[in-house]
Amino acid sequence: MLRIVNRLLTGLAGALLVALGAAVLIGALDLPRRWGFELPSAWPFTGPDDVLLPTADLRRWRGRGWWWPAVVAVLAVVVLLSAWWLSAQARRGRLREVVVHSGGGEVASVRGRALEEVMEAEAEELPGVERAAVVLSGRRTAPRARIVLTLGARGAPGVALARLREEVLRHARVSAGLTRLPTEVRLRAVRHRAERVG
Repeated sequence: MLRIVNRLLTGLAGALLVALGAAVLIGALDLPRRWGFELPSAWPFTGPDDVLLPTADLRRWRGRGWWWPAVVAVLAVVVLLSAWWLSAQARRGRLREVVVHSGGGEVASVRGRALEEVMEAEAEELPGVERAAVVLSGRRTAPRARIVLTLGARGAPGVALARLREEVLRHARVSAGLTRLPTEVRLRAVRHRAERVG
């Protein structure tokens, strides 16, 4: 659901910004006069000296009692919606806890961040791995992992991936009692200076 809201909000914001930018650019560059075309009567900017609200309109709106409360209310709603959206992005997809099946029908839970830290520490001990970052997402009963491995200068991607699958991911599955743990792995190389030979 959050992914759909993200796409809708991003698309809407992008379309509004492109439309506003086109309107300002066409007016600021005085393109109708230079290229010889006419704009619709509702077009906000027709020339380089146009403003969004002329002085007469600004005075007229300020004279109304509802003007400032309406402006403040609209801005407050925009700020609150933006804050909600940003907070949703910060917590998007990260699991707070993972359900652990201990056998015999017993169920416990472990903090998602604790499991991530254990997986990171184990992955960083693999040969050739400089740093590891793990994020668990999905449902508490069916987590998914996103792992970023930063390989050192002598790190072998194939070896790192094989050891990650056979050791780190297998240990995480067994310890949490999971039958499967879908994982997306991204590899990065640490930046280093070229070595001189000879």
